[in-house]
Formats: sequence, C-alpha cells, structure tokens
Amino acid sequence: MSGPRPVGIDELLERAREDLDRVDAADAYEAALAGRALLVDIRYAALRERDGVIPGALVVERNELEWRLDPQGSHRAPQATSHDLRIVVICNEGYASSLAAVSLRQLGLRRATDLVGGFQAWKAAGLPVTAA
Repeated sequence: MSGPRPVGIDELLERAREDLDRVDAADAYEAALAGRALLVDIRYAALRERDGVIPGALVVERNELEWRLDPQGSHRAPQATSHDLRIVVICNEGYASSLAAVSLRQLGLRRATDLVGGFQAWKAAGLPVTAA
C-alpha cells in the first residue's frame, strides 16, 4: 500500500509561492511608510541581535505567528485588527516567510505575503535598520 508521493521542501516552497504576490524591499518599505502594510519580523532573537531590526516592524517569532496575527484569536497582537490587513512576513533570507505567509492566508488573512530575500535583502538595499 502506498500513499501520496512525498513532496520535498523545494516543491513545497514553489507551490507556496504560486499564490503569493511577493514584494521586494523597496515596495515593502514604501507600503509600511504609507500605512498600507504591517511588516512582521519572524526571525529568532539571535538573528535580530546580530543583524538588527526594522524600525516599526512587529516582531513575532515564527512559533507564535498564527496566534498573534489571527484577528479572531484571544492572543492576537493589537495590530491584528482585520482579515484585510496587508501583512509582509520577513524572515532572514525569504524562505520560511513564504511558508508562514501561506499559513496566515489559511487563517483568512488573504493579503498576507512575504519579502523576497528577507531581512538580508532589506539590509542590502540600505533600508533602515536599528540595533535590537
């Protein structure tokens, strides 16, 4: 008896990104400045301490993401006000954030997406970073 064919991480990532309208660092910066997007940094503490943080970004470690951003959740962050909220998830290099954005979409956050290249792309673009 055999089940479905296993899916490797590369294929899973490719499938996840099919429905995401991923944004680059400049577009994420502009959207956040204009109040059109909430930037959510899911990197773990050691990376934030090493590389810094994006001013104004909501820091939510990956293992708490769904609980903190579900507008219906009892543990939601104050910023999680609506299912229409535009959320840009940011990880270190833009891989885990794609999977996280898909998970948020499954919660009904239909405008969730992620940052191409993650925090490292943000930093390389010379966008604002402060010490953690």
